[in-house]
Amino acid sequence: MMHSLGPSFMDPTYLLDQFGGAFFVIALLIVFIECGVLFPILPGDSLLFAIGLFSSSAKYNFHVPLYVSVPLLMIVAFAGNVVGYEIGRAVGKPIYERDGRILKKEYFEKTNAFFDKHGNKALVIGRFVPIVRTFITLVAGAGRMDRKRFFTWSAVGAVLWVGIVVAAGVVLGKAFPGLGDKIDIAIMVVVIISVIPMAYEYLKHRREKAAAAPAGE
Repeated sequence: MMHSLGPSFMDPTYLLDQFGGAFFVIALLIVFIECGVLFPILPGDSLLFAIGLFSSSAKYNFHVPLYVSVPLLMIVAFAGNVVGYEIGRAVGKPIYERDGRILKKEYFEKTNAFFDKHGNKALVIGRFVPIVRTFITLVAGAGRMDRKRFFTWSAVGAVLWVGIVVAAGVVLGKAFPGLGDKIDIAIMVVVIISVIPMAYEYLKHRREKAAAAPAGE
């Protein structure tokens, strides 16, 4: 079955209607998988926003209070990163040495350089970008990033990501009571906004590279 958001599992409203009380458990599982178990095409942002929206009004028949849902979502988002990191740490070296056609050795080297340049910010910014938040954990593990550093800033990213996106759902849900009828549009806006930090970093990097080119010449 298809919805405006794509397959049924991409539509939080459909999931809530179909699974009722089990919806939140499914949401936790999806967030966990998307945050590190190498399956990036999942509606993490959509679910966080929708949970905030569903919590803004009793009409949505969602009864998990925010003081329960938000901490649990933060925990599973962080746990997914930990698993992704450990997968990368366990299998990353053979992939690195193999220099495959998809995961090339130069990608790992460039990613390590990216971490060295941007530091902890890379882990926080990457959390807000779909697909990136899945694979950045693999590359960090494969690159043998210090565990304490990775876990600390992954936790910061998890808290900010869950907190900001859920809060956006709550605030907009209360400000616009009819938003639930157009949740697909609202979620598309959230996804677009989530890409802005990475786009900013990309453009900043391009400007810095262009500025450095004459000096290099």
